[in-house]
Amino acid sequence: MGAGSWGTTFAQVLCDAGTSAVLLARNAELAKEINVGRENTSYLPGIALPDALRATADPAEALDGADLVVLAVPAQSLRENLAVWAPLLPPGALLVSLMKGIERGTCSRMSEVIGQVAGVPADRIAVVSGPNLAGEIARREYAATVDAAAQRLQRACHASYFRPYTNPDVIGCELGGAVKNVIALAVGIAVGMGLGDNTRALLITRGLAETARLGAALGADQHTFAGLAGMGDLVATCSSPLSRNRTFGENLGRGMTLADVIASTRQTAEGVKSSQSVLELAGRHGVEMPITEVMAAVLHNDLDVGKAALLLASRSTKPERYGV
Repeated sequence: MGAGSWGTTFAQVLCDAGTSAVLLARNAELAKEINVGRENTSYLPGIALPDALRATADPAEALDGADLVVLAVPAQSLRENLAVWAPLLPPGALLVSLMKGIERGTCSRMSEVIGQVAGVPADRIAVVSGPNLAGEIARREYAATVDAAAQRLQRACHASYFRPYTNPDVIGCELGGAVKNVIALAVGIAVGMGLGDNTRALLITRGLAETARLGAALGADQHTFAGLAGMGDLVATCSSPLSRNRTFGENLGRGMTLADVIASTRQTAEGVKSSQSVLELAGRHGVEMPITEVMAAVLHNDLDVGKAALLLASRSTKPERYGV
């Protein structure tokens, strides 16, 4: 449900794994392009999609008889979209989240939004998270992911180039996927400012530390943050020029205004909106997240990126491990 870059790519993975898939496109023109031209030129130009993949602009047609319903819309639009689709969901279908964000206003994780809107129990909700840059997977380059709480999903998406692992820790997998977008924005700013590898390593490791602190407060398994859905996803998103969030941050670091970066960004950089939600969630649980706090101020309170760097650099000294 959603024909953006990751939604289209995951549909390809399912087909390559022998699981037939129907892709919900935003309009009939895009559906026709995929069905006839076997390409999604808006999001994956140059990628030949499998013949087994079928697209439609009709939600009822897309959901008819589905065993797996994969939700791949921007995180902040999930509640609105799912409210429309909920009456059409097949009984017993597993609802799968590809989204990496924290909802604004409610501070809910995506699995929580799904449960609230669709009215389904937790055992019918799964989460996919990990170092999954869509462009590389679409080219069938080797990758792995974590399917939180879903062996059924693991079997459906295990392709020759895509290796899914299972992990029962839904909270940890979702937090890792959401917070890494915020940290990638910070890394992007550092890159745009011309700072080097030491600074990037600092932001990545301290970003992981604050993610783990929040995870501990919410009951996540700390081992999750050392795995694919934690460190793996964080490293990929902070290191790759394919990362939307890192690219967004780079443009800010080079001196572009926030309004100009937003105007020039075609695809959703989830960390921009989620930064406030993550910070609010941390505040509710008394968790200190300095990188997230500074990024929220840059993105929503007009804090200058140069001052943001000084704020982080001038923090008081502490033990490396605290608050967990």
